[in-house]
Amino acid sequence: MASVIAAVPTAHASKYLQQLCKHWQHNLAVSFTPDHGTVTFPKDARGAAWTGDALVTFDAGADALSVRIDASSDEHVDAMKGVVARHLDRFAFREAPLAFDWQAAA
Repeated sequence: MASVIAAVPTAHASKYLQQLCKHWQHNLAVSFTPDHGTVTFPKDARGAAWTGDALVTFDAGADALSVRIDASSDEHVDAMKGVVARHLDRFAFREAPLAFDWQAAA
């Protein structure tokens, strides 16, 4: 299992968390509140090129959105970083591109 985290600076963390979760809940397993959300990307979701599950966790703070990705491999983590960043930038178009400082999770 590979994991990364990032704190994405924004004053609209809760808004973006909810928009992302509502967007993905049509096709994926999603659970969220205004301050915390999880999205499960299953194996081979929508024809993607990865081979295992991924869990993306969001936590909204006053000045940042915390994002954690747990996936089956480093390659899958890299793919998911792109998926999350592209979708978040789409919803945060007034602030985009947002800064993602990805770090290995403990």
